Amino acid sequence: MQNTNTIFIGQKPVMNYVLACLTLFQNGSDSVIIKARGRAISKAVDVAQIAVKRFATGMDVKKINIDTEQVKSNETGNLNNVSSIEIYLGK
Repeated sequence: MQNTNTIFIGQKPVMNYVLACLTLFQNGSDSVIIKARGRAISKAVDVAQIAVKRFATGMDVKKINIDTEQVKSNETGNLNNVSSIEIYLGK
């Protein structure tokens, strides 16, 4: 079950995700969850910091969860450990 206020970080530019966060808050959402895995973690942190410090007054980082997930490689079939992060922003 996917939460409607969740933003998954991928290949797009950072400001696209910042705009998505701000749009969710403007549409009445009290919280936003930013999720990323692997190399996208640094981009997720950038999105959260830009949203909180530059644009959204009254928004704070409420909670951060870090985890390691095991993902099966398509090429080799082996299990690889992939780090993941969830950043909870709220009013």
